[in-house]
Amino acid sequence: MGPLSARLLMQRGRPKSDRLGKIRSLDLSGLKLLSEHLDPKLLSRLTQLQELDLSNNQLETLPANLGLSHLRILRCANNQLGDVTALCQFPQLEELSLEGNPFLTVSDNLKVSFLLPKLRKVNGKDASSTSSQVENLNRELTSRVTAHWEKFMATRSPEEEAEKAQADFVKSAVRNVRYGPESLSEFTQWRVQMISEALVASGGTQVHETGIPERPSKATAAQEPRARPMALKRSGDVSLSLSPSKRGCPSPPAHVKGSPMGSDGSQPALDLEPLHFLQCHSKNNSPRDLETQLWACAFEPAWEEGQAGATSQTVATCGGEAVCVIDCQTGIVLHKYKAPGEEFFSVAWTALTVVTQAGHKKRWSVLAAAGLRGLVRLLHVRAGFCCGVIRAHKKAIATLCFSPTHETHLFTASYDKRIILWDVGVPNHDYEFQASQLLTLDAASIPLRLCPVASCPEAYLLAGCEGGCCCWDVRLDQPQKRRVCEVEFVFSEGSEAPGRRVDGLAFVNEDVVASKGNSLGTICLWSWSQTWVGRGKQSTLAVVVLARLQWSPTKLAYFSLSTCPDEGIVLCGDEEGNVWVYDVRHILTQQPPLPAAPQAPTQLDEPTQKHGYVNRHGSVSFCRKCTFTCELPEQAPRSSSSSERPGNLEFLLCLREPPKHCPRAFDLELTI
Repeated sequence: MGPLSARLLMQRGRPKSDRLGKIRSLDLSGLKLLSEHLDPKLLSRLTQLQELDLSNNQLETLPANLGLSHLRILRCANNQLGDVTALCQFPQLEELSLEGNPFLTVSDNLKVSFLLPKLRKVNGKDASSTSSQVENLNRELTSRVTAHWEKFMATRSPEEEAEKAQADFVKSAVRNVRYGPESLSEFTQWRVQMISEALVASGGTQVHETGIPERPSKATAAQEPRARPMALKRSGDVSLSLSPSKRGCPSPPAHVKGSPMGSDGSQPALDLEPLHFLQCHSKNNSPRDLETQLWACAFEPAWEEGQAGATSQTVATCGGEAVCVIDCQTGIVLHKYKAPGEEFFSVAWTALTVVTQAGHKKRWSVLAAAGLRGLVRLLHVRAGFCCGVIRAHKKAIATLCFSPTHETHLFTASYDKRIILWDVGVPNHDYEFQASQLLTLDAASIPLRLCPVASCPEAYLLAGCEGGCCCWDVRLDQPQKRRVCEVEFVFSEGSEAPGRRVDGLAFVNEDVVASKGNSLGTICLWSWSQTWVGRGKQSTLAVVVLARLQWSPTKLAYFSLSTCPDEGIVLCGDEEGNVWVYDVRHILTQQPPLPAAPQAPTQLDEPTQKHGYVNRHGSVSFCRKCTFTCELPEQAPRSSSSSERPGNLEFLLCLREPPKHCPRAFDLELTI
């Protein structure tokens, strides 16, 4: 499609007229329009236009001077918009559609509400609640920027150049003024810059709510945010949604069992406090459903460049037929995806760099989810749709993980006793993936956990299996595309039997592996490098054990463990609803010989059944500030939907101390 013409506008405009100035409704959808095709000089002649449909095109931005001052309804669904600030040129806008723009975020929806004071509906939903939330955010941000101004200027000398001091203040405010959850940081920084610039322009005298557009009284009096223990789920919700389905409630203080001593005899530095309890995977949205199992959770990668391996405070959980994406700070379910007939067992994130048709690079988080049906679904959670399905295995997929070095490489492990390495590729302009199979790894038993070797992730893959811990060569420069297990690791010691199930596996640092399952009541820390150096041509290797950590003596299996390499922490749940937390930094730095006695952990107790939830937890995932735990039952994922243990409560914790902006009294509910 080339530039628009007056003739085309008259053909697609209503009412039919030979004058552009009489057209009130214009349909320009499905024309493959690019941003440069929207000629402001031509469109500004539509002086009476009230309704414009730009859906299903390829727009990345809207020109800033279209001159459509009477526009009341705008549809821009299914484009490639990455910014909404140009919408401020339509002050009379009442209805807006932005669905299917994959690069827009929650912050963009708040920007829309701020920029358009008369907006009543966004994507067909009432916008008054979001408007009220934006006003509350503005009040708090204005107060904090003003306080920062007073503190900042008090440190400046009178001789300092005023213009430089003011510029430094704006930068300082954007860097230091924080409020609300991390998921809204883009919006809050955007507003902080606007507020601080207005404050500078007024010479520091403007201390009231800065730059908030005047809203109709009805919108101003809209419902205030309310503290609620739980928001109801909408029945029949099959696609991803930004409307929270179930949310967390602030929890009572946690009780820490015992006070085990640190390596130097001091009390441990870890301090954990529950933040939220959620139940958002129940069948038919019923709070009475305590049978749907929660199987896994994973934190979204950080968006900042140069933060390899870092995670945000957004976590994905899976269980039953649903995948949820949750903001850890607020406990709000940001997105939800349902696949009727599926039972999800595993989720994994990757961050892709995609190139738009105009040649612009965009960062894009993709969530892979898989389970009972052997399918891998690639979800664009921010845009709200499934953009690819890989028919990976004929049997159920137990677990999956992305390569830490190749953002498009995905490992899937199935009950067919195979691990397959896929290249999911980068989505095309229609947001479709074309996956290709790179390797097939045969296992002697069902693989339960996957873990690329931290020091050489491109060369070797570790897997915890029903029959033990195995390793494969996954180098792509080797000719064989189908490979058997390279080495099996043996943990036998005394009466322990070799070949025992390994159902927990993670690297604590680039060398030390934490594994669980080979010996009852302990978690084993062992050295990859010291074990591998003695390999030779052996197909079976005894691991070099560094330490054994005391854990629950339960005979139940499939309780996963997790690690935080930056902090030297190992975490694992148990059958009683406890989270066992180990500070192993002294083990990582201590020179051999290391202590053989199991180290005592810190245990964090979960609320008892009087709170209405079954007292069971297992799967644990970790980011730098928050710990997220979720239910993992005694039964491993099976190729049927049956389960024996009830319970689908999710448990959100904060490590050390809650963030200073932890929104206990800040109740934010977003709709899009």
